[in-house]
Amino acid sequence: MSKDKNAPAEGEETEAKGGKKKLLLVLAVVLLAGAGAAYFFLFASSGEAEAEVEPVSSGTYLALEPVAVNLAGGGYLKIGVALELTEEGAAAGDGHGGGGADGTKALDMIISTFSQADPSDVTGARDALKEALEAKIIEAYTDHDGVRTVMGIYYTEYVTQ
Repeated sequence: MSKDKNAPAEGEETEAKGGKKKLLLVLAVVLLAGAGAAYFFLFASSGEAEAEVEPVSSGTYLALEPVAVNLAGGGYLKIGVALELTEEGAAAGDGHGGGGADGTKALDMIISTFSQADPSDVTGARDALKEALEAKIIEAYTDHDGVRTVMGIYYTEYVTQ
């Protein structure tokens, strides 16, 4: 039997085939993991997001009486706010004791939010304070089923001294 010097030995040939199989197996696992991650981030969504329906404005606004708030660093702010009601909020507050948005929770949140603010925040960070207040009010006027009665807020009066 003559053996070719360039031909691989039997042990080397099986190691080369085994190495290729391992490499292919690792590549297949990586590809499957990548495909799963791509599906999760692109197509999968939580059930809460699907169930949540974007509220529709009713075109009705509930104007709250302006309130004077003492600021934390001295001075005061006289602020008036109007609540933009959703269709559900306008239907609930039809004047027949429906228990819709009555404004008391919103007034309480206005006082608690702005009484902690400094005069420089009230003049310089007005929009940031409004966003924080709007988020608090919307959360307060959302029931446990996720039905929102307030869609947004608008300043009707904003005077500092």
